[in-house]
Amino acid sequence: MKTDTDAQKIEELLSRGVEIIYPSSESLKKKLVKGSRLKLYCGYDPSSPRLHIGHMITLRKLAQFQKLGHEVIMLIGDFTGMIGDPTDKTAARKKLTREEVESNARNYKKMAAKVLDFEGKNPAKIMYNSQWSDKLTFVDIIELASNFTVQQMIIRDMFQERLKEKKPIFLHEFLYPLAQAYDSVAMNVDLEVGGKDQLFNMLCGRDLMKVLKNKEKFVLGMKLLTGPEGKKMGKTEGNAVNMDDDPKDMYGKIMSWPDESIIPGFDLCTNVPEEDVRKIEKDIKDNKTNPRDAKAMLAKKIVEICHGEKEAKEAEEEFESVFKENSLPSEIPEVPIKEKEMDILDLLVEAKLVSSKAEAKRMIVQKGVKIGGKVEEDWKAKIEIKKGLLVQVGKRKFVKIS
Repeated sequence: MKTDTDAQKIEELLSRGVEIIYPSSESLKKKLVKGSRLKLYCGYDPSSPRLHIGHMITLRKLAQFQKLGHEVIMLIGDFTGMIGDPTDKTAARKKLTREEVESNARNYKKMAAKVLDFEGKNPAKIMYNSQWSDKLTFVDIIELASNFTVQQMIIRDMFQERLKEKKPIFLHEFLYPLAQAYDSVAMNVDLEVGGKDQLFNMLCGRDLMKVLKNKEKFVLGMKLLTGPEGKKMGKTEGNAVNMDDDPKDMYGKIMSWPDESIIPGFDLCTNVPEEDVRKIEKDIKDNKTNPRDAKAMLAKKIVEICHGEKEAKEAEEEFESVFKENSLPSEIPEVPIKEKEMDILDLLVEAKLVSSKAEAKRMIVQKGVKIGGKVEEDWKAKIEIKKGLLVQVGKRKFVKIS
């Protein structure tokens, strides 16, 4: 298949949202301009049943390559997912069973199809790394492991932190980068795409390709969408925006992002042209555009990608109605409660408005809880349960008692 060698498209491909390219951006650009058709992939471990915005960032980069005619693989880590990637983790991940990872990955294609094209003349492929990793013998693993040193692994930041805190580092965690590295060899790829936090693992694959295939593997590290403290937004930080979130909920979550995330959000998560993003950035800096308005545009664009224009418009209208005009949402879920009276902490957890009593207490102390339209400030309060009682947490979580 012939690839598109348009210089402007290639320039945007290698710059937008990109943190770093190994061995260099220039060497990869030469390949692309020459018309070489690359085989590339990004891996997604099914540690959760839902893909989120962070995954969408790498999927979008794969989609850019796909549109230029390159062979794109979405790799499901049903083998590596059982090990658990230790990157940035202060404790060992819980090991998952094959049944758990298969269950988690069940809807990954459906969510990824919002961004990648799995049909047409150049369809993206889905592969599973258990196809080759399950077949490795202990002899094979020893041979592969001989290409890396303990010093290479243990020098990583999260392992050094654990050593200082006298927390355990398990041997299987050292094998995760090895298993990911072998994916590149098994698929014989030319390029791997991932978040910049995955650089160590991706470079291990680059090293292994040189040794076992005598082949140059390019590595493209994407920028991360981070919060005010520089931490990656996602499941761990509790601020993940899932690709299958309800459109209205997704819109509201994005509107709660800090202003610092607006421009990175446009760059990483939308199709808004580069020159338009730079103009929005300048207008915010020059006080010509209210950050809230820019964020509303960002929220709508992301919801459009994941759900469509109609749903994005409805989500925008709902948000404006609820938060600007202080009216109630058009649809409020009902929760059946049998008790006649409940501790407020238990009520908020039972109604699934919070994930824990600790979160419930924090929201009450911050005056973020309303019972029957009135702010409740006593976290020890007992609530009389009545049919139709409206319970609200924060600005966008409502339930009615049935």
